[in-house]
Amino acid sequence: MSEQHLVAVVGAGPAGIYGTRKLTDAGHRVVLLNRDIKPGGLAEYGIFVDKEKMKTGLRKQFKRILADPRVFYLGHVTVGKNQSVTLDELESMGFGAIVVTAGAQGTKKLGIEGEESLGVYHAKDVVYHYNSLPPFSEQIFEIGRRVAIIGMGNVMVDIANWLLNLKKIDQVVVVARRGPLEKAYDDSEFKYVEQYLDNADMKKEIERVAPQLAAVGQNVGEIMQKFVRQGEPAEGRRLTFRYLCSPTKVIANDQGRVAALEAEENQMVIQDGKTVAKGTGKKRRIDVDCVIYAIGDQVDAAIGLPFSRGAFITSPEKLAGDPNPAAYQPYDPLTQKVLDGIFVAGWSRNASVGLVGVAKQDAERGIKVVNEYLKSKPGLSTGEMEAKIEALIDMLVKKDASIVTKEDIELLESAEQEEARARKTWDFKYTNDDKMLEVIAARKSAR
Repeated sequence: MSEQHLVAVVGAGPAGIYGTRKLTDAGHRVVLLNRDIKPGGLAEYGIFVDKEKMKTGLRKQFKRILADPRVFYLGHVTVGKNQSVTLDELESMGFGAIVVTAGAQGTKKLGIEGEESLGVYHAKDVVYHYNSLPPFSEQIFEIGRRVAIIGMGNVMVDIANWLLNLKKIDQVVVVARRGPLEKAYDDSEFKYVEQYLDNADMKKEIERVAPQLAAVGQNVGEIMQKFVRQGEPAEGRRLTFRYLCSPTKVIANDQGRVAALEAEENQMVIQDGKTVAKGTGKKRRIDVDCVIYAIGDQVDAAIGLPFSRGAFITSPEKLAGDPNPAAYQPYDPLTQKVLDGIFVAGWSRNASVGLVGVAKQDAERGIKVVNEYLKSKPGLSTGEMEAKIEALIDMLVKKDASIVTKEDIELLESAEQEEARARKTWDFKYTNDDKMLEVIAARKSAR
């Protein structure tokens, strides 16, 4: 009996690609289904545009993994309800396992009045825009000159970097529920925008919230020393913070565009050993032209797995093994059973936690569970696996899906590299799917 299995991996970001390597290392074949034309996911479209060394390094790693003849890449294929292929259809084709590593493609909202106004955006959409991911690459963002970013993590820093260094707007206002010490961004990332910090304003802001910080045992003097520096904001552009503020309303003008953000002032309390923000009922107005939510993402419920509160539901059981298999198994609360043969990993399991390294680690741990599961299942011959792959491709073609293979990706990347050299830049991307498909077709016909 063959010990080889055919596994479908949904999503070709870091989790999907590194997970694929662990599957092929175990001797299995993988069909890697990707929504986008190009592979890479977060690594290709989430890392800030000028991080050349990081991006090129990851691209080289991914290219080596995808070059394995046991990997069948099918790009421009969406998985889910009313999409190119459903999970049920994949299951019916007899894959040994299906691993969902599609990231966190859903967006969170605060549910406040006015957030449908023109000029309110989600950080993920903005990041995809400046990283040239279709269709976000061609979306128009009404930014204006003053932007409020809600949230205080590394994504906030990336957005501020884009706004201040590339868009050269006048002011970014970071709106945070808690205080300076509760920041979630890394100091190594903050250096990209630190030159724009309005130190005089930061001093006043810390003084404003000082009683609240002191009330929970925080040393205001040390905070002042850490967060206030000398000097004026570079080039007149300002980065300011509004701490202990929870947005309650987006105020629009007569044209329906953002005019201001209303926020409730918070107090800090210690709860279960953590600092927690609680509203005081006092409101303040922050005049801005645009509001960007950098508050995390959620998974895409349309994929078709049991879903609750922004995440796919996994088994509540604690099973033997490291990692715990239940943590990677989708669970149906109605039947109180796991979905046999289906697994989740990376941000599809734990949305927006960590970056590439964390997604890689989680996927590799998850694939240990998958490989263990496959040991108990009968394998397939090479011919049987090839027949299943052909059946999947035939079904997609009948549904008019424009499938992109890894050979197609090589042609596309060759064209983009030539364009980059002509423009004397390290990187170039075509910004819409139709153009990419056109370039691939042209390169094929020119052979």
